Amino acid sequence: MTYRNPTPTVDIIIELSDKPQRPIVLIERRNPPYGWAIPGGFVDYGESVEAAAKREAQEETGLEVTLIEQFYVYSDPNRDPRQHTLSIVFLATAKGEPVAADDAKNLETFEPWRIPTNLCFDHDRILEDYLRYRHFSLRPRL
Repeated sequence: MTYRNPTPTVDIIIELSDKPQRPIVLIERRNPPYGWAIPGGFVDYGESVEAAAKREAQEETGLEVTLIEQFYVYSDPNRDPRQHTLSIVFLATAKGEPVAADDAKNLETFEPWRIPTNLCFDHDRILEDYLRYRHFSLRPRL
């Protein structure tokens, strides 16, 4: 029997704590699917999700992040057009100037009212859930 399991990934919502309005860091993807995305990526074999989140944040943004909390797990089988993934989303803070690296073609910081509409995967839903949590302390519903 062949088992097919979802692939674990992490996404990291990074707020720059040393900037006014605490903007959120987003990357523009170099590879398909194209568009803006929350920094993140695949968990390596033998790696904890926390270590993966810190590694992916550093690889894509050049920032050393402080993980604040595990926010939510997104597992809709259709969330990634490439394959069935599940994403453990972390909230994090960082200080400094982020730079696009690894598979990030571009990087920009966005205040909550300026988030672009061409987001990849289910990142529009993730950011909507996060902003609801940030402003009203309401967690996503199951």
